[in-house]
Amino acid sequence: MGLIAELKDLIRAAKERDPAAVNTLEIIFTYSGVHSVINHRIAHWLHKHKIPFIPRYISQCSRFFTGIEIHPGAKIGKGIFIDHGMGVVIGETTEIGNNVTIYQGVTLGGTGKEKGKRHPTIGNNVVISAGAKVLGSIEIGNNVIIGSGAVVVKSVPDRCTVVGVPGRIVKIGGEKILSDEFHRMNLPDPVSEILSDCCARIDFLEKEIEKLRKEKK
Repeated sequence: MGLIAELKDLIRAAKERDPAAVNTLEIIFTYSGVHSVINHRIAHWLHKHKIPFIPRYISQCSRFFTGIEIHPGAKIGKGIFIDHGMGVVIGETTEIGNNVTIYQGVTLGGTGKEKGKRHPTIGNNVVISAGAKVLGSIEIGNNVIIGSGAVVVKSVPDRCTVVGVPGRIVKIGGEKILSDEFHRMNLPDPVSEILSDCCARIDFLEKEIEKLRKEKK
């Protein structure tokens, strides 16, 4: 995709997903997310062609002006929208699908324990909310929503909503799921069942004894 086509794609994504987007001119000149992705496309092309130093220099200059750090080695699909963007960090081996939305303070990083592929793979149509951290060589499926401040260190299947620290799935396909804690709270209580059974037996025996007494009279 050429830079003009890339710019049009970024403008389209901004208009579709940002209600504050007023017009094309404003997006081109004031949206740091658009600037960072354009810079990344150039740096990534140079990185692929094994040109030393310059890709990282472009990346660092882009971080200085936009507050968004994207390693030249990261692979980013079409239609990405980085909203506000300040504090966003995208690691070297990160792979991002199409039509992904990323908000400020998001980190797509490593855990410091892996080598080689050490950053996440993000599917299509994913929303990563403000302050979320997705760490390690994990896979985030298509149409996933990651809540604000979530810390995700395990792979997530398609069409899920993830929240919390550590990240846990609270919805699948828009349907709420019960937590493990809820299931633990509702486990059968064997002691209570035994006591209930004993009470029922005592009640039965008392009634039988009363019947025998009446018969003797």
